Amino acid sequence: MAQAPDKVRKPIESAVRGLGFELVGVEYLPQGRRSLLRVYIDTPTGITLEDCESVSRQVSDALGVDDPVHGDYVLEVSSPGLDRPLFTAEHYARFVGHRVRLNLVSALEGRRNVSGVLESLQDDQVTVTVDGETLIISLDNIERARLIPEF
Repeated sequence: MAQAPDKVRKPIESAVRGLGFELVGVEYLPQGRRSLLRVYIDTPTGITLEDCESVSRQVSDALGVDDPVHGDYVLEVSSPGLDRPLFTAEHYARFVGHRVRLNLVSALEGRRNVSGVLESLQDDQVTVTVDGETLIISLDNIERARLIPEF
């Protein structure tokens, strides 16, 4: 996942927490002339449109102070949604037992895309069961991770 560098993430984290929200993650996606800066926020009771607007204003102000993002960008603030992205080791630990979709940096057993049940996190490695097969994957080898919604 194209996570934002610390110099961008830190002022965003301060602004988001200052408003009482959890910062789930920050993605920075360079896209030619105008990049995308995506901020995921959450609370135990969920996120409203007004929450996103409030956080967007606060984050814009925070980024305007030091201007850590070079060039033009679009700021997008949203809830993580049902297919919640996983950014940190804590996220993986929190969602053990849930189904996940992983996009890998380097293929593992011929696969760059893996979908299965997240069984555990230990020593910066996740264990995922895929069609009865157990795979152990380093967090460093995970480019993008999302929960698979279950209805």
